[in-house]
Amino acid sequence: MYNLAAQSFVPVSWNQPVLTGDVTALGVIRILEAVRKHRPQAKFLQASSSEMFGKVQETPQNEKTLFYPRSPYGVAKVFGHYITVNYRESHNIFACSAMGFNHESPRRGLEFVTRKVTHQVAKIKCGLAKKLLMGNLDSQRDWGFAGDYVRGMWMMLQQPQPDDYVLATGKMHSIRELLEAAFSAVGLHWEDYVEIDARFIRPAEVDHLCGNATKAREKLGWKPEVTFEELIKMMVEADLEAVQRAAENGHALAASARGSTV
Repeated sequence: MYNLAAQSFVPVSWNQPVLTGDVTALGVIRILEAVRKHRPQAKFLQASSSEMFGKVQETPQNEKTLFYPRSPYGVAKVFGHYITVNYRESHNIFACSAMGFNHESPRRGLEFVTRKVTHQVAKIKCGLAKKLLMGNLDSQRDWGFAGDYVRGMWMMLQQPQPDDYVLATGKMHSIRELLEAAFSAVGLHWEDYVEIDARFIRPAEVDHLCGNATKAREKLGWKPEVTFEELIKMMVEADLEAVQRAAENGHALAASARGSTV
């Protein structure tokens, strides 16, 4: 059983902290209680988050690094993480946490910075947009491919004993590097299109997240296979295809509508 459900968008957690706590924190204990009462032999995996480290106490972060969350989302994830540990130790449930650093794919929601960038780059390339509004360009993240991380989660549940693991690439990239990679994928220079908008700067910023996945590598035999550059190129190409297809469908509908009025 995999619990990947959450109110997982950090900016929304500032606007709706109670909802975030109810879903992202208390949602975990509801599932664990159901497991305890009705299916104690089940294997449970909680999707924890690098946002739990927040104002990082050491770099890179591993399974023993102290948590210092910097948003209601991060705080809620800390609760979910520790209640999973508590149920494992108190009720002998096979419960573990995947402490996943940022993992992305073409399926990422448009509200998240990676997909926001790649989708807008595709629109700019197609002539459907002229600029991209961004916040703090100095923030750094450890970005990996979601498919690699899901494989790691599956491997965790195949172990004889439950445990918690950091899943990360161990490499940090700034928002500037994200912009450079995305715009370069379509032959454009990001400086020509990006503008800073203070609305997109967090009240309490998380600046440097970088995971140490040594434990997962040594005990699970897991390692990421898709590089940062390959990931961003994959996302840009998927968005470019989607934007072009939508534009073509829009032109076809417009032509059909004009024809029906003749």
